[in-house]
Order: sequence, then C-alpha cells, then structure tokens
Amino acid sequence: RRSITSSGGSPREVEYRLFQRINRALMSTGAEDRSSQEFLDAVENNRRLWDALRSDLETEKNWLEKDLKVKLISLALWVERHSARVIESKGEVGPLIAVNQTIMEGLTT
Repeated sequence: RRSITSSGGSPREVEYRLFQRINRALMSTGAEDRSSQEFLDAVENNRRLWDALRSDLETEKNWLEKDLKVKLISLALWVERHSARVIESKGEVGPLIAVNQTIMEGLTT
C-alpha cells in the first residue's frame, strides 16, 4: 500500500488528501464511540497534522504571504487547544472537522 505522500501530486494535493483522510477518521470514529482508541487516535493525528503545518509555516522557506501565515498559525494553535478539549470530553469534534473542510476547500482553488 502506498502512502499519501508517495502517491504523487502537488504539495497541495498531498495536503488535501491528508486532511481528507483525517476528516474521514474523525467523522467515522466520532459517530461511534468518542472514548474509543480509534477516535482518540484520529483527534491526535489531526493535531499532529496541524502541528506539522504550523512548524512549516514558521520557517522562512514557506512561500505564503505573512498575513496568511499568521492566520494559519493562529488556527493551528486553536486546533491544538480544541483538540485537548475534545480528548477531555469538554469539546465537540465538529469544529475540527469544519476547519479541516474549509482548508480542503481552499486547497482546491
């Protein structure tokens, strides 16, 4: 089985597929049992994706304009905080899914 990053495509396409895979996991596992290890793993994988994006955005090599970088870094920090709330059963997973979906839409334009 090929990994998402080795299956080809532009960086935007790879990012889209990562968000898509994580959103599917969040939706399917969140609909079943929010205390399951699969759900907790999906939330953690989403947090890790956003952490990796934040790390990339903070490098000088990132080509995005500064204003967009700042907004995306702020969003990544929000995802970090909200993910902790979801894991503690103090927050809903829906906002994480919605943010990811919005990013996916942006990646297709």
